[in-house]
Amino acid sequence: MCRNIKTLYNFDPPATGDEIRASALQFVRKLSGFNAPSKANEAAFNEAVRQVTLAATTLIDSLTTFTPPKNREVERNKAANLSAKRFGAKGSLNN
Repeated sequence: MCRNIKTLYNFDPPATGDEIRASALQFVRKLSGFNAPSKANEAAFNEAVRQVTLAATTLIDSLTTFTPPKNREVERNKAANLSAKRFGAKGSLNN
């Protein structure tokens, strides 16, 4: 559904509050169909973003794992290489 929302759990360094909020904002935008709500819908939109951010933070803080945290740079390079392969872009990273 929301391809731009990235996994935020089990990374080193951990996800920041700003990253969690940005993910919540994308989710609410997708659900509502609004990139920027009208003045009439602004309060409801902002409250939804606040609630989703809170729920996501609670979830991430409550999860446990025995696997070591993933390295953000390694995962970013994997995604770039996969994208280059999938879309045929030249110059993929770290071949």
